[in-house]
Amino acid sequence: MKPIIVKRIYEEPSDSDGYRILIDRIWPRGISKEKAKLNEWCKDIAPSTELRKWFNHQEERFDSFTSKYKIELLEKNSELQRIKDISKNQKVCLLYGAKNEKYNQAVILKEIIEDLK
Repeated sequence: MKPIIVKRIYEEPSDSDGYRILIDRIWPRGISKEKAKLNEWCKDIAPSTELRKWFNHQEERFDSFTSKYKIELLEKNSELQRIKDISKNQKVCLLYGAKNEKYNQAVILKEIIEDLK
């Protein structure tokens, strides 16, 4: 398996990013589709609108957010496995728009995909 990395969509794209997947439900402000240089936009594995609004990027809610997001992802196993399969042949870059680089859905998603059998 090649590495899975996480990166803010606002950082400059790099050839070393590999396969670039935006994992936000809402398109990030101020980024054009050309500048994003995505291979795909996978809204389906983003947290639900309700969960995203509840979390509101409040660090003290991150543990609860993680648990709730993992429950949502139970229904997305085929999509998660598809991304894992991509990572067998090339590096995957999970892109997110949140400002907090430590407490966001990409961190959770990376761990879940890497742990898939």
